[in-house]
Amino acid sequence: MNKTFTLKVKEVVKETPDTITIKFKQPLFKKVKYQPGQFLTLVFDVNGHKERRSYSMSSAPNLDSTIDVTVKRVEGGLISNHINDNLQAGDSVDVMEPMGLFTLTPEKDKSRHVILWGAGSGVTPLMSILKSVLFFESNSTVSLIYGSRQKSDIIFHDQLELLKNKFGERLNVVHCLTQPDAQWGGLTGRIDDVKAVNIMNMLPSVEDSIHYLCGPTGMMEAIEAGLKRLKVRKSNIYKESFVPKHEDASDDIKTQKVKIILDGEEEEFVVNPEQTILDAGLDSGIDIPYSCQSGVCTACRGKCVEGKVEMLSADALSASEIAEGYVLTCQAHPASEDVVIEIG
Repeated sequence: MNKTFTLKVKEVVKETPDTITIKFKQPLFKKVKYQPGQFLTLVFDVNGHKERRSYSMSSAPNLDSTIDVTVKRVEGGLISNHINDNLQAGDSVDVMEPMGLFTLTPEKDKSRHVILWGAGSGVTPLMSILKSVLFFESNSTVSLIYGSRQKSDIIFHDQLELLKNKFGERLNVVHCLTQPDAQWGGLTGRIDDVKAVNIMNMLPSVEDSIHYLCGPTGMMEAIEAGLKRLKVRKSNIYKESFVPKHEDASDDIKTQKVKIILDGEEEEFVVNPEQTILDAGLDSGIDIPYSCQSGVCTACRGKCVEGKVEMLSADALSASEIAEGYVLTCQAHPASEDVVIEIG
């Protein structure tokens, strides 16, 4: 089971008209450990329901004294709007331990070019990685290519300016605006494959560079296509998506009963074809652990000990885990009768 603990808000910083950064105090006696690029899951009671949402940390471990998550208001977003409207200094928030595989571990003797591609709130984990490389890999270069609507929508604008002044040629920042004003002199339009190639040709020493992509799926696919044209190795490209996967299950999936064994207790419920096992379990009032609901964090991982399941995505599981029967309940549909999954 994933641990839950409580953090106190030290400060709330307004980044843009629709985005804030929540700065949590580190616990006094037992610091929260995390890696650059990971996310934190916040837990709220809203309208009588426990809601969990994952937000990437924009702070850098071993550098920033607070644990920061940056939250952009989303139209109709229950929790993003709740956070933007209500959270303030002094509040306490329940959180789950940091998770995520979209990470970079700084190595002081490394000399490399880390190129970060993002748009909108996708810059959040990239900011954590950017600071970590700049401060802890003194021989490495960082380039951030960042898409926004308008100049006023650029999250971390002032921080990036300060970092650019501090690190000079070790940091390249390329902004691209889709709705610029008449005074804007930088790149315009969306970041597509052609623009990705052109930007790469502008940057210094891109040979054998490593790339971190976080933003809309279409943008990441376009950037990958551009990098492929430049013969960037696939193993040098890492991606993070904030969008839950919505692929449909195969036509063979039928309504089935599923049994979950959670903390030694058995719970049985019905899963309809349009539901994942996690969704159906939560709808039945079962407190199945989960976090991202996107198939990337493994918080909802369980072991299928009877029956068969079909998974929409298993990218977060290793080949050995899959061979042992582990599944992600947020991506799993029952593909047979009598499915039994042990969690915890």
